[in-house]
Amino acid sequence: MKYLITLFLLITSFAFSQVKVGGHIVDEQGEPIPFANIIFKGSTEGGVSDENGKFYIESENTYTELMISFLGFETKIIPLKARNFDLKIVLKEDAAALDEVLVYSGKTKKKGNPAVEILKKIWAKKRQNGLRLYKQYEYDKYEKIEFDLNNIDEKFKKKRLFKGMEFVFEKIDTSNITGKPYLPIFINEALYKVYGKNKPSQKSNETLIANKNSGFDSNQELIEFVKQLYVDYNIYDNYLKFFDKSFTSPLSRTGVSVYNYVLADSAYLGNKWCYNIVFYPRRKNELTFKGDFWVNDTTFAIQEIEMNATRSANINWVKEIYVAQEFEVLSDSVFLLKRDHMMSDFSFNSKDKSKGVYGRRTTLYNNYEFEKERDDDVYKAKVSSYEEEIYNKPDDFWSENRMEKLNKDEVGVYKMLDTLKTVRKFKQLYNVGATLATGYWQIFDGFDYGPLFSSFGSNDIEGFRVRVGGRTYFSQNDTWRIQGYAAYGFKDDKVKYGISGKWLVDKRNRIILSLGNRRDIEQTGVSLTTANDVLSRSFASSSFFSRGDNYSLTNVNLTNLAVDVEPIKNLNFRLGATYKTLSSAAPDSLFNVSYFDKNGFEQAKIKQTELDVGITYTPGRKTAGFGVERNVSNEGRYPTVYLSYTKGLKGFLDSDFDYDKLQLYYRHRVLMGGFGKLKYFLEVGKTFGEVPLTMLDVVPGNQAIFTAPRTFDLLNYYDFVTDEYAALHIEHNFNGRIFSRIPLLRKLNWREIAGVRAVIGNLSDKNVALSAFDLQGKAPTKPYYEYFVGVDNIFKFIRIDFVFRGNYLDMPGATKFAVKGGFGFYF
Repeated sequence: MKYLITLFLLITSFAFSQVKVGGHIVDEQGEPIPFANIIFKGSTEGGVSDENGKFYIESENTYTELMISFLGFETKIIPLKARNFDLKIVLKEDAAALDEVLVYSGKTKKKGNPAVEILKKIWAKKRQNGLRLYKQYEYDKYEKIEFDLNNIDEKFKKKRLFKGMEFVFEKIDTSNITGKPYLPIFINEALYKVYGKNKPSQKSNETLIANKNSGFDSNQELIEFVKQLYVDYNIYDNYLKFFDKSFTSPLSRTGVSVYNYVLADSAYLGNKWCYNIVFYPRRKNELTFKGDFWVNDTTFAIQEIEMNATRSANINWVKEIYVAQEFEVLSDSVFLLKRDHMMSDFSFNSKDKSKGVYGRRTTLYNNYEFEKERDDDVYKAKVSSYEEEIYNKPDDFWSENRMEKLNKDEVGVYKMLDTLKTVRKFKQLYNVGATLATGYWQIFDGFDYGPLFSSFGSNDIEGFRVRVGGRTYFSQNDTWRIQGYAAYGFKDDKVKYGISGKWLVDKRNRIILSLGNRRDIEQTGVSLTTANDVLSRSFASSSFFSRGDNYSLTNVNLTNLAVDVEPIKNLNFRLGATYKTLSSAAPDSLFNVSYFDKNGFEQAKIKQTELDVGITYTPGRKTAGFGVERNVSNEGRYPTVYLSYTKGLKGFLDSDFDYDKLQLYYRHRVLMGGFGKLKYFLEVGKTFGEVPLTMLDVVPGNQAIFTAPRTFDLLNYYDFVTDEYAALHIEHNFNGRIFSRIPLLRKLNWREIAGVRAVIGNLSDKNVALSAFDLQGKAPTKPYYEYFVGVDNIFKFIRIDFVFRGNYLDMPGATKFAVKGGFGFYF
């Protein structure tokens, strides 16, 4: 992401195709004609106008005439020049087609529509095409990811920002999709070998053969970010998932309820007779496309498809989405994907002349094999490790193996960025972008100051709090890292600190050793799941805004030694040993972590040694980098299972308690087509043995004014304490499905949210008696729950929740209703 921010700070003479055409289509009254069909006469090359009647198409071939057609209007043919921009094309109503117009009434009919009849045959035949026909398969895959700055004009080039960097504008080209001038500024190329099998069970593995970056050595972050935006998809699926949203596919079985279909043409593509079907949405503000596809008349397999997301779709920061696929014919009947291209126009607003960034991914497929039988190990995903040879292939290798030649401007990007890296001003801009994205500021090579966003805070014990810190950072692939901080509270006049180190000792199995120590004030009880991360920081002990007083803070002195192993991709095992001492940060307040020993004496400090084993499995997760720390792109997208066992060792290093604790959670987010997305989190746990408050499971309250994941917004800290529990969090984002149907709200692009949280638990009498803090009646023996409704995407990044308490209304100081806020980057 930091590169994307840097490139937005930088944001084109034209490169020449044979024919370029752009403009808008209107009727005789000057009203725009949306989704009109535009085609170069005598070809199958063309496109569809958008909902405002605007269009742009181009071709490398020479055409002299353009044909424009739409139901109920006369087809118009106009002569072309090499450059045809800002055309205004007026279509006249076709008197002979008036009956047809009356029948369709602006929307195509479903019954008796030949396009819909063809669509039904596509549904019936879709499982008889493609890779799923074969027991096993393998193929070569070439992927090119590119970022381009767009809408660059002469005025923009002369800005003082670019003084000394004018040479970057020498590589300007013109988009063959939008007609806008653009400047390529980043390219990544990758070659893969893909292995898969369908029987007896579906498995696949993608092995990276070669990778080439333009620019900076840590571009894996940007590459993985783009790949998560442009996830693989199957055009035959009912829903296509882009930008964490589910678009209704034009080939979906539910497509007839959201799309209009028109049989526009039929012709030979190669030696195959195909039908051309145009589709466009029935309503605005839904996640749909407009475009056309060519389908074979016997296999009813798609041979070509092009489509653009409608501009009215409820997506932030994305002005255009263009998708195109081409298929090749194998054995005269089976259609296999040959080329997949997706382009998005990222911009802060949707105005035509606003500047932004094109993000493009082009994927080509070749050398399909179906007869080779492989060992099962070939199909298993491997843990990624950095291999220098993969990232340093010579130019001759790429000339021989890339499946699509780079154009002259793409070739120039490599040289341009090598030069740009030597420019002092660009380095400064790059560092600003990196700081905004990561929260760390590079002081000198190998050391970053930060995180900046934790520099200041406030709580009832420390008063105003100042924190300074840093980390070693030579590259994204560092095999070791040391980080630490020091903090000072002006009210308690005490210095706190934390320091931690990690070392990747085995890249193949990702064996990581870590050691650290922290002495600080902490808000314990903000998570049911036990965590001994040395540098974790509680939001409650350093926030400026909170609800009510909070003296329930704890002095923590924690030392942790751990080893992590990832023998199978995305399956992590962790073994840790922890020694910690705990005492109340405000011993004179009502809150107290003290306990009664076997003689009945109150002990103010707890000393505890424990061992813990944790297993985390996140199938499908994508990571960037190969070092001791990796970046995860949108981790919540993947299901996660976590299981842990903690053993308290009484007597070891003068430890106070012997106990056993088991915890298990499962979280997942499900995209539910046109109904939005559902997130849920389920956790259970139990503690065996007699332990005081700080060893128990505290139901996490949230006294901050902002929402926090896996907490209960209307509970105070330590309202409920358990030694066995079950908790459930459910949240559904309707993605604007309801608001899009309300005229006054439609243009705001707000999104509706609803959810519920619940917890039930018990607490043994022995643990109640052991703790000095009054735990009587603290367990939620009948389920506590709260529910909420909210509005997301206010000004594109603000969320507001209205939270209601469901029960336990008579608890002392109970909060029955609250309004919570949140911020986030949403597509």
